[in-house]
Amino acid sequence: MYRIGAHIPTPGINSAVLDQIFSQAAGTALGIFDLFSGGNFRRLTIFALGIMPYITSSIILQLMTVVFPYLERLQKEGELGRRKITQYTRYLTICLAIIQSFSTASLLQSQNSGGQALVYHPGWGFKLLTVLTLTTGSAFIMWLGEQISERGIGNGMSLIIFVGIVVGLPRAILDLYEKFKTGAWGVFTPLAIILLLALMVAVVAFIVLVEGGQRRIPVQYAKRVVGRRVMGGQSSYLPLRVNSGGVIPPIFASSLLAFPATIALILGQKYAFIKTFANAVKWGEPLYTLLYVTMIVLFAFFYVGIVFNPTELADNMRKNGGFIPGIRPGRNTSEYVSRILKRLTLIGAIYLALVCMLPEWMIAGIHLNHLPTWLGGNWFDRHFPQFILNGLGVNFYFGGTSLLIVVGVAMDTVQQLEAQLVMRNYEGFARKGRFRGRR
Repeated sequence: MYRIGAHIPTPGINSAVLDQIFSQAAGTALGIFDLFSGGNFRRLTIFALGIMPYITSSIILQLMTVVFPYLERLQKEGELGRRKITQYTRYLTICLAIIQSFSTASLLQSQNSGGQALVYHPGWGFKLLTVLTLTTGSAFIMWLGEQISERGIGNGMSLIIFVGIVVGLPRAILDLYEKFKTGAWGVFTPLAIILLLALMVAVVAFIVLVEGGQRRIPVQYAKRVVGRRVMGGQSSYLPLRVNSGGVIPPIFASSLLAFPATIALILGQKYAFIKTFANAVKWGEPLYTLLYVTMIVLFAFFYVGIVFNPTELADNMRKNGGFIPGIRPGRNTSEYVSRILKRLTLIGAIYLALVCMLPEWMIAGIHLNHLPTWLGGNWFDRHFPQFILNGLGVNFYFGGTSLLIVVGVAMDTVQQLEAQLVMRNYEGFARKGRFRGRR
């Protein structure tokens, strides 16, 4: 159903002009929306907004649980509270979809390319029709994702994003084949393609290794007598993931860095300084790289600080008679966990920055030669090879953020399948088949 909807266009759009505009605006917020809509935004189909409104509303409500005690209480109420928060997420998704679709209609209505207007019949009729079409499509995708989550395997929203990204894989393979056939890199073309494929496999393996990595803190529970039974006395561990923030920090950072280019599309002709700043933070520019890496690190610490509370964890552990060997319960435990978490978050943030920047450097390079003369721009131009400054020109379809999403969802789906096999007592099949249980 999702792929069928990706071929039904929104009425009133000149598709040829739309494709030209997207070719010029690859690094703007339009490009970010296109990533999460699986290419639907580029063609402005009925699913053009994709799952982006739902992701945004989920993140907003997750952040608001820290601010509003009512939402925090709902989060602790279990299944009933979760359903209530899901209901609020749906309402907020519809509101955001209406706002985004109206903004999209207004922006596209003002665009033209080569003297041709993007919209055949601009006006309020087109705006209202676009709002109705795109909001309905977004609501349907949200419902579809919830049905997959309830009746399928894994998280439905994640799988929809996964499908939208992976659908471009054949295009990337075809592009590599064309480069091999035409000898795009001269006599070194076969070797370059082999090295590129090996690098892709290595990056995926590195992501799998780090995403599955944990720091296990040993926890001991004291013995308690409850009635006639002796409770506790077991040894357990507290698993802290290396990358607790997931893909949220890169998504936040790339969305913020896309705004200057998007504003320049609207106001760049009137205000020259907006266009100058937007060019300075374009994809591949040194300022873009510096801001992107800095934002990823900051958002990683910010997000982990919101979703993980060491003080609350230490209190719950103390109430249940648990303690970390060699560490006093209470404040000392909280400080110990917090110290470990900060180190893990820093490692996770550096890992996210490396994974996100490596494919982008391969595609566009890092334009150190664009630096001012007093920062050594001419020196870099003379002494650095062109493939570092301007990239390899490879159409590496999976950017850093999308690669993290694809690998993360694939790992989660495999784990869900293993859990289903074990739950249904298919241990023999799980032991002999491909989905071997991890010890």
